[in-house]
Amino acid sequence: MFGRRRPIAKPPPRGLPSLQPGHRAYVIGDIHGRADLLAELLAVIKADAMLRPGPGKNVIVYLGDFVDRGPQSREVIDLILSDPLPDFAEVRLLGNHDETLLRFLGDPQIGPTWSSYGGDATLLSYGVRAKPRLRGLDRYEDMRRQLLELMPPEHVEFLQTLVLSCTAGDYLFVHAGVRPGVPIDRQAPADLLWIRDEFIESPQDFGAVVVHGHTPFQQPDVRYNRIGIDTNAFASGVLTCLILEGTDRHFLFTGAEQSAPDEAA
Repeated sequence: MFGRRRPIAKPPPRGLPSLQPGHRAYVIGDIHGRADLLAELLAVIKADAMLRPGPGKNVIVYLGDFVDRGPQSREVIDLILSDPLPDFAEVRLLGNHDETLLRFLGDPQIGPTWSSYGGDATLLSYGVRAKPRLRGLDRYEDMRRQLLELMPPEHVEFLQTLVLSCTAGDYLFVHAGVRPGVPIDRQAPADLLWIRDEFIESPQDFGAVVVHGHTPFQQPDVRYNRIGIDTNAFASGVLTCLILEGTDRHFLFTGAEQSAPDEAA
């Protein structure tokens, strides 16, 4: 059933970590230009919070990658800015796609790379159109100028104010992950935004349970040291929310029916 809360099947071997008392966190995975799914999920989150009057504070944590790939990057940012859930605090993290968009605003040379992994969809959502007569760097410089003219200033500010990480209780929230063997307070920004296999495959205790997106899974990937909630929303239609409250953890989904993920060692 759409929007049903699904408890995790069993606790991790080292015992359940906890969010600080008086808080409930709704953590949303990579959106990638799917404003339609985000609107659905926010409605379900609002209903969940109303049905379970809460702790002292409800917080939405966005794990980044608001833009690219899906067709509604502009609409995603519009929705977050124009229709926030009442009485919810928000934490908005920077994703590698968001960072690349920011870089493109100042440097057209990033254009071909950005285009190769979904940037064209973001340009189209803002009304930017490539001119056939232009080639190479001139083509991307023209599109950069168009984007600067068409992107609302508040969207630029939104991107510029995204943060790299946040902590709450026994959890660390980042976009991609952390570098194994490096203390949390010494992590490189590039790793927080881009790391994949070294982090995903590590059995190491990172000092906090890392909640992340970036690496897509068919369903949330729950390990004792990390929880991955990128379910490839732009293609699958499944945008995932992890709910944390005390030692409890649950999931909400849009789209296709999902089963509760098992914990893995």
